[in-house]
Amino acid sequence: MTNKGLDYYLALPYKYALYPAEEGGYVIEIPDLPGCITQAENADEALAMIEDAKKGWIEIALEQGIEISEPAKDDYSGKFNVRVPKSLHKYLAELAKKENISLNQLILYHLSRSAGFKG
Repeated sequence: MTNKGLDYYLALPYKYALYPAEEGGYVIEIPDLPGCITQAENADEALAMIEDAKKGWIEIALEQGIEISEPAKDDYSGKFNVRVPKSLHKYLAELAKKENISLNQLILYHLSRSAGFKG
């Protein structure tokens, strides 16, 4: 058994899945940590709350000797550039502002939903 503690796991780059909840607000989870999930009224609050959920999940796993998965290493950065017409850019930016989320979060949500991506 290795001597990997809380700080080690908290520093790992776990990926999050953020999506609108059916009843309103947002759900966020860490797929590599089964059951590590929380919900909030808005996306920013959800992002803050998942950090507490992650810490609690890891602490319990360490106490109970549960195996903790590390994030999969891959060659994908999670970034790419897309050129869109100015009118679409404006429309999406205004929609994001109306929803009180970032443009990036809005596009991520719609792209994931459109592609049928479940994280």
